Amino acid sequence: MRKRNLAYNTDDTIVAVSTPLGEGGIGIVRLSGRKALSIADKIFASKDKSKPSEFKTYTTHYGYIIRHASLRAPTKSGRNNPIEIASSPSAPRNDRNRYAEIIDEVILTVMRAPKSYTTEDVVEINCHGGIVPLRRVLDLTLSHGARLAQPGEFTKRAFINGRIDLTQAEAVLDIIRSRTDSFMKVALGHLEGGLSNKIRSLKEKLLDILSELEARIDFSEDDIELMPKEDLSKKLDISSVEIKKLIDDAWKGMILKEGIMCVICGKPNAGKSSLMNTLLRRSRVIVTPVPGTTRDAIEEEINLKGIPIRVVDTAGISEARDIVEKHGIRKSKSYIKLADIILFVLDLSKRWSRMDEKIFNDIKSRKFIIIANKSDLPVKLDLNKVKKMLNSKPGKPEDEIIEISMLRKRNLDRVEDAILKKIWHGEIPHPEGAFVTNLRHRKDLEAAHKCIREAIKALEKKSTVFPEIVASEVKEAVFFLNSILGDAIEPDILDRIFSKFCIGK
Repeated sequence: MRKRNLAYNTDDTIVAVSTPLGEGGIGIVRLSGRKALSIADKIFASKDKSKPSEFKTYTTHYGYIIRHASLRAPTKSGRNNPIEIASSPSAPRNDRNRYAEIIDEVILTVMRAPKSYTTEDVVEINCHGGIVPLRRVLDLTLSHGARLAQPGEFTKRAFINGRIDLTQAEAVLDIIRSRTDSFMKVALGHLEGGLSNKIRSLKEKLLDILSELEARIDFSEDDIELMPKEDLSKKLDISSVEIKKLIDDAWKGMILKEGIMCVICGKPNAGKSSLMNTLLRRSRVIVTPVPGTTRDAIEEEINLKGIPIRVVDTAGISEARDIVEKHGIRKSKSYIKLADIILFVLDLSKRWSRMDEKIFNDIKSRKFIIIANKSDLPVKLDLNKVKKMLNSKPGKPEDEIIEISMLRKRNLDRVEDAILKKIWHGEIPHPEGAFVTNLRHRKDLEAAHKCIREAIKALEKKSTVFPEIVASEVKEAVFFLNSILGDAIEPDILDRIFSKFCIGK
């Protein structure tokens, strides 16, 4: 582990509540820093009167968090629930018969440096999970010299102290915010170094190329054997391809992390709300035979085979009859513009109308699936006409139309399959892959890739100063890879990254 040289003070001891505030079985107050053990000594009373500074690492101990009251014996009433904390003849005179107020009954865990989350001495106090005991324990640690931690400061210290790199630190936040098992697996892979190892491997390859270029510059007049330009170009090409692969696959990671928006649209009473309830597997939206029941957009999230999908049921699009309906239709159209995938619901029991055509023209350049509902009723809709309209689009028309019956629960499973097919283009990624899931990483990779392409162009030119030009571009590419890992990053960017964390992590 190598401590990073950044303008950040790790000499003080930080503390925070590391569990959500509110009623619960357990609440954790976490301390990290050089004074963590000495502060624990002052506030923790174990049954055998041993001190946390004497405990072995990775051990837990039962006792009480206490506030020293006075050197006088307790009153007969026992007010403040005092306990004797030192009464042996060997104890210092000032500590004999000393009593203190119990704050909480706790389990205390000691993790000694350097084998802790932050690589510093860490003390975790498992209190009763409630606002009052947690606040009282926290206040007590602050009164003994600890400082309230900033958001993400424990993880920031793990990064500063060299235990993890920046991609691993960001993976901690991804794990906390994971909305599906699939993305949780990706985030865990990043925490274990899956993405970091790929970036470091690319960086090492570029450094090897850079050393060859530096040799050309430093020993240009000496008779030494140098790598041919063609081999240099080939090595740069390989690096370029590897980085481009990470960039091209980033959309997979972003979908697993952020999910997509799936908007249900169509005319009133086509079955949009029923489809919404089917996807949610619960009755979230009111369904009636009356057209225009849904007057506003309703959003809910589902987990569709590892992908978080925000499903939006919109008001039926028609000629507005009143101001409320007009606002609802306007909102429907705004959601359609934002949608990643559109489910266009048609009513098979009605003929194709001018409004259907208008909706189709608005969405035909987008990713959409036509859901032809009410197949249990006599069919009046000319699906051949719809397929002809779809022939102008790339792909197979039959892949774009699914005939279903909400009433009979017919072909509903095909809707989910079609959504997945639209998302992944038929290629479902393995969730353990080291995908780029962070926009910052993607931008730095794109910048590094651009530098390498410029270096390759410089190699192709017949110039006597090509080593200097190529070396400059390769150095720049290495800088951007270092930025991903956190080996070269501005403090304000670092602060912005960790400000997204919760306090206590």
